[in-house]
Amino acid sequence: MTTTFLETVRRYADSHSDQNGTARTPIPGLTAIRALTPGQLQYAINRPLVALVLQGRKRVTMGAHTFDFGAGESLLISADVPTVSQITRASAQLPYYSLVVELDPAVIASLIVEMNLAPEQQGIPVRVDPTETEVADAALRLMRLLERPSSLPVLRSQFIREIHYWLLAGRHGAAIRALGVADSHAQRIARAVAIIRSEYAKPLRIERLAEAAAMSPSSFHQHFRAITSLTPLQFQKQLRLIEARRMMLSEGSDVSSAAFGVGYESVSQFTREYGRMFGLPPAKDIKAALGQLDTAA
Repeated sequence: MTTTFLETVRRYADSHSDQNGTARTPIPGLTAIRALTPGQLQYAINRPLVALVLQGRKRVTMGAHTFDFGAGESLLISADVPTVSQITRASAQLPYYSLVVELDPAVIASLIVEMNLAPEQQGIPVRVDPTETEVADAALRLMRLLERPSSLPVLRSQFIREIHYWLLAGRHGAAIRALGVADSHAQRIARAVAIIRSEYAKPLRIERLAEAAAMSPSSFHQHFRAITSLTPLQFQKQLRLIEARRMMLSEGSDVSSAAFGVGYESVSQFTREYGRMFGLPPAKDIKAALGQLDTAA
């Protein structure tokens, strides 16, 4: 991991980070992350991605698997799975910096054909490995495009494709190959996941999701859980609770507005399920989280 890569990401993150330390770029799916202090637990159901850590350390848990990793290592998430993460090493003198690249199944599918790669079965959807030099170099070139905006329309897709190529060619390759296999179980479940993500506040119809995945309802349940580690209803519930927490933290929504906004019909039910997931009732959790943000600032 080169100093130049770190400095390039640092410059962008320092000048563009929001109050949560997220610096979104004009390139879809590319985000820089910065933290000045160790953080609170973060709950998410991530899209498939690779996160390249350049400074500091982080811990991510998925089910029974916990990963501690730091500078020079990459986190790969190859399916829409729930994770709990925490930045464990960061300071004002040595902030935490990482670069997150969302994986594009269409690009992966195209490259699999051109590279003549054999299909792979879906394995453990979260893993950590050393960042390969070719991936870091391609990511650095992509970040440098941000300093020359006129080049983005011409070169952006080329560099995104190059990052995917080196990921497929390297130690992450087998883990992400299933994302690009036409009509694989991973792709079919991804179609159902996309519906849940876009309509999480609406009642869930399993028959519609199974039809989108071209599976019977029983087969759909089996494969959905195998890939995401959750049932469809659990997946929707976690999405609702994560979004409600974001609304209260970032938009200042009160508990009732957040509950109804994500599809709950009962504030008491929302409060119970929120407490089970986040460890505290909504009002106490948000007060504690905002206090931690104020301290960090």
